Amino acid sequence: MITSAQMRAARALLGIDQKTLAAQAGVSVPTVQRMEASDGNVRGVVSSLVRVIEALEALGVELIGEQAPSQGTGRGVRLKSPPIHETSTTN
Repeated sequence: MITSAQMRAARALLGIDQKTLAAQAGVSVPTVQRMEASDGNVRGVVSSLVRVIEALEALGVELIGEQAPSQGTGRGVRLKSPPIHETSTTN
């Protein structure tokens, strides 16, 4: 499964916008927008999600799952652990 943060990061690494990703995947821009607005794992029609993942991979991005080793040899970015969300308290 791909997260919305991975999807946005993949686009950033490729230097493409949502419109370009949608065209490459054969889905609509609103579909990409909804996927990227998901909280955590991307939600959507499975066939559309598969098309987006395949498009990202065809464009040169390796999507790495949780606890999975990287199979690629190119440069990239990976979170070491989930981001910590600090909460602020007011006195």
